[in-house]
Amino acid sequence: MSDATSSTRTGDDIQREQQLAAIRAGIDAIDAKLLKLINERSRLSLEVGRIKASGKSAVFKPQREEEILERLTAHNEGPLPPSALTAIWREIFSSSRSLQTPLRVAYLGPEGTFSYFAGVEYLGHSASFRPSTDIVQIFEDVQAGICDLGVVPLENSLQGTVGVSFDLFSRFPVSILAELYAPISHCLLSSSEHFSDIKTVYSHPQPLAQCAIWLRTHLPQASLVPVESTAAAARMVQNNPGTAAIGIGNLAEMLRLNVLARGIEDAKGNWTRFVIISRAGDQHKLGSLAQQKSRGDGSTKSSLLFTLADKPGALSAVLNLFAENQINMRKLESRPMTGQCWRYIFFVDVETDILQEQYSGVLDALKGLCTNLRILGSYPAGPQLDRMWDPDDTAQ
Repeated sequence: MSDATSSTRTGDDIQREQQLAAIRAGIDAIDAKLLKLINERSRLSLEVGRIKASGKSAVFKPQREEEILERLTAHNEGPLPPSALTAIWREIFSSSRSLQTPLRVAYLGPEGTFSYFAGVEYLGHSASFRPSTDIVQIFEDVQAGICDLGVVPLENSLQGTVGVSFDLFSRFPVSILAELYAPISHCLLSSSEHFSDIKTVYSHPQPLAQCAIWLRTHLPQASLVPVESTAAAARMVQNNPGTAAIGIGNLAEMLRLNVLARGIEDAKGNWTRFVIISRAGDQHKLGSLAQQKSRGDGSTKSSLLFTLADKPGALSAVLNLFAENQINMRKLESRPMTGQCWRYIFFVDVETDILQEQYSGVLDALKGLCTNLRILGSYPAGPQLDRMWDPDDTAQ
């Protein structure tokens, strides 16, 4: 049989095989060079880690990483797309950090939630991710030093702010080191292979609501069962024919489930803003960001908490101060103060590094206008993680 098969090979077949063999040999040679260069980079990273340790400097420096990505993207001539370049280098950053000091990262669990995949996409797989039962535990574990960083959902483009997250900033002395924006797109996941088999759908109440029209249209007879998370829902449908879960597409690969439908959310353009937090004492270790020249183009943000005297014009005075100094405000959120009825604390995002020397006068004036003022952090404006964390490109 093999002789008969080989006898049918044409000259074109042999030529293609020879061409492939030559190309693969070239790829192998490049891989060897890449391996050598990556290990050389790792040795330099270890040296950086030793210098940081002697000065008690932070391992995670998002502004430095964003500078590298910006430079590489500007010099990238292709055909490697920018999204792939960014994904590769984020994993290089992650492995470099782990060589220096493994980072423990708290996130809203269990493994497989949108918070988990947002953290992995931004911080890389080499970090040690630890699930938290709720957002309060994320703040508690970061403040206690159990975890070095926390991934906290702050607001959603369709449903507004995550109130508990804003409230916790006033309770815990933590800093914001970075932000990121993650797309929220839902898939129907199941161990069944056929759409018509689905009789029960599990998910967190929020995705069930976000997919309500789609579910009524395509699965009108199915029972909808709310559970604590999309990741928990996906685990419930493993080896459970006739059931499905709504969750992120990557859960299918993680749990060996079938994706029966993609992009089933009723409203597109759903994004969640996450922030990376650390203990407040770590903020001074960021170093270089406060010395950089702010471009005033939204590339840098600062977040502040403040309280005001209960008198007419108190808030407008703060807003006028920003306007007079050409500081663009991106967000203003008021939250009730714990234990003080009808008193409020304000959370503000501005598009500049407020810690720069040029704003020292603004800060002095702001302190005079506020009864209390706390700078949560100055950090690079977050990237949009526009990959859907889904191995199937059609998820876009």
